[in-house]
Amino acid sequence: MLPILAASNFLDGIQSVLSGNARGCGWQKIGAFVNLGSYYIVGIPAAIVLAFVLDIGGKGLWLGIICALIVQVFSLMIITIRTDWEKEAKKATDRVYDSVTPESIVT
Repeated sequence: MLPILAASNFLDGIQSVLSGNARGCGWQKIGAFVNLGSYYIVGIPAAIVLAFVLDIGGKGLWLGIICALIVQVFSLMIITIRTDWEKEAKKATDRVYDSVTPESIVT
């Protein structure tokens, strides 16, 4: 069971970084769709098949979670890699300068 747990923790760490990246960019809706799709479309059916149809038991349930994590990591990785970071930096800069008003500047 230890290799399964190690794989789960490793993938969860990568997923945490990629989800934080999505949250920081303001892509909460995209992150929610990726999470829901990964767990409800892939993870739960895979866990049911592995645990009950193939009779693997508790390991099958955990392997279903790992399947969901793999889909989630790859989805978020593709989104992150395909992002135009120059455009995102420009949007962030514009948000910062738009929030500065003459009243907020202290001399």
